[in-house]
Amino acid sequence: MHRTYSLRSSKAPTAAQLQSPPPPPSTTKSKFFGKGGIASSFRKTVAGNTGPELSRKLSAYIKLEKNVMRAIELTARERRDVAKQLSAWGEDNDSDVSDVTDKLGVLLYEIGELEDQYIDKYDQYRITLKTIRNIEASVQPSRDKKQKITDEIALLKYKDPQSPKIPVLEQELVRAEAESLVAEAQLSNITREQLKAAFNYQFDATRELAEKYALIAGYGKALLELLDDTAVTPGETRPAYDGYEASKQIIIDAENALAAWTLDAAAVKPTLSLHQEYDDEEPVDGEIEEAAEEEFAKHDDEEVVVSK
Repeated sequence: MHRTYSLRSSKAPTAAQLQSPPPPPSTTKSKFFGKGGIASSFRKTVAGNTGPELSRKLSAYIKLEKNVMRAIELTARERRDVAKQLSAWGEDNDSDVSDVTDKLGVLLYEIGELEDQYIDKYDQYRITLKTIRNIEASVQPSRDKKQKITDEIALLKYKDPQSPKIPVLEQELVRAEAESLVAEAQLSNITREQLKAAFNYQFDATRELAEKYALIAGYGKALLELLDDTAVTPGETRPAYDGYEASKQIIIDAENALAAWTLDAAAVKPTLSLHQEYDDEEPVDGEIEEAAEEEFAKHDDEEVVVSK
């Protein structure tokens, strides 16, 4: 049997890996919790009901994505087992079926390997989303503080409008609002930055996996062409199989194609039908700055009037 490429313990880095080094192994792999439906449901429920209110929805989302990763990990493992079993079944068949199924097993095993690599890249997407979740959790205390002071002021004005504590609390509210403005601005900026980064990780990884799926499917169909499916009559002898070198070359070509693939060489390009339209009378930068200065001047004048 030609099993030179059946089980590869180590491989040279591919062009895609050299262009963008792979992330560290996923932190969700090979853990006890999370493999079953009960544990997955438990994690989702806990994430959605604990922690700061602001970050609960994103926490639940990240936990659900962890369940997705578990499912992909299981699929990748089962895929490799399937590949081995296909080769084992074909070994006892005629020479052409034996050789082709062995090589098909190589391709199926490679799909499992690619899915395993996809998990590591998918984990980078989850880790990046956690940055937003952590910022949301850090912003919650400033919101709570501002709301608490606002409620105390409202309560005092209702019970004792002349209370000397009211001016003190109002000063605290001004400081709390200033702190909250800084925190909210940070949340706004980081949310957009990290959301783009996270989904770029996911979509790049998905694109790579999909295009490599397509490559493997193409070479798999080439292997099938080596099978002579011409019907034979009882007692007729099928021509001797002579596709060993061809099947081996197909596997070599498949490996070379997968190793040489890079994101820049992606075959599928999106075609967008939407085009952003710009207003012909859009103000230039100088006009924008002038308008802003006028607005600030008005604001300063209002503050002077109030202070008098």
